[in-house]
Amino acid sequence: MSHTDTDSTLRGSDLLGAPFDSESTLGWPGSRYAPQKVREAIRWINMRIQDGQIYQLEDDTIHTVGNDLLRDLGDLPVLPKDTEATFRTISDAVGASLQRGRSPIVIGGDDSLLFPVARGVHDALPGRIGIIHFDAHLDLMDESAKQGRYSQSSGMRRSLEMARVDYADCIQLCERHFNFPASGRFKHEHGLAHISAREAIRLGAAATVQRALEHVAGADHLFLSFDIDAIDPAHAPGCGAHEPGGISSDQALEMVELLAPHCAAMAITEVNPMLDVRDTTATLAAYLAFTFAVAGRNPVRR
Repeated sequence: MSHTDTDSTLRGSDLLGAPFDSESTLGWPGSRYAPQKVREAIRWINMRIQDGQIYQLEDDTIHTVGNDLLRDLGDLPVLPKDTEATFRTISDAVGASLQRGRSPIVIGGDDSLLFPVARGVHDALPGRIGIIHFDAHLDLMDESAKQGRYSQSSGMRRSLEMARVDYADCIQLCERHFNFPASGRFKHEHGLAHISAREAIRLGAAATVQRALEHVAGADHLFLSFDIDAIDPAHAPGCGAHEPGGISSDQALEMVELLAPHCAAMAITEVNPMLDVRDTTATLAAYLAFTFAVAGRNPVRR
């Protein structure tokens, strides 16, 4: 068994709940209940830290993570009938966490939150901001009469409109099946890259992450957005929409572990406890968050 020490540059994470699903106009609402369920599962994992250390079985290593690895800041105040005010609260909280030298992990909530978390990263950090977007769907809708401009279908589109988010610095992972032709045309017109779920499964976790990181290498800072429906519903039944054929829970965990040292912030969205089976999906989300915190404790300097 090996032992890994870390130095004074060790970075901790802030856990921020965002119990907001007012933009769940498609699929199933209920993700507002996710932060509490995910928080309960994280407490169970977190108790394994002893004297600032935790043992990871995958690499047979004891990691020094400190005594403040994952600080739970509770749920952010949301206004169910005021999306823009809620988004501003979330962006400000993400920015404040980054300015404290922490790594924010936002637990949604529906995937409209992709945009305010990305904006928080964008406004707090200098240089080019890249987005690594895990999702079964493209989230590139501009607007519609039914969903407006800030729905769960538009988070990536709104994020790409920010001044220092370039299409070349973003990549979408695990999207699959069918989507709006307008979104397909938008992707091709702007050169927005993706690795489909089928291709990611064929490549394997490590090669998928390597390809993604090579693509976004020009960015100064990265935001990892993870819609839980990137994972096959056989592994994550409690989500806002079921799209068969996604990656497995193990593949998701490995990808997050490999990406975490490169990313300044993470959001996990669309966990829906109302549809979950024995808290399977909430527990998986908790492990994704905890893995991000442990693996990202010493970030790559970009």
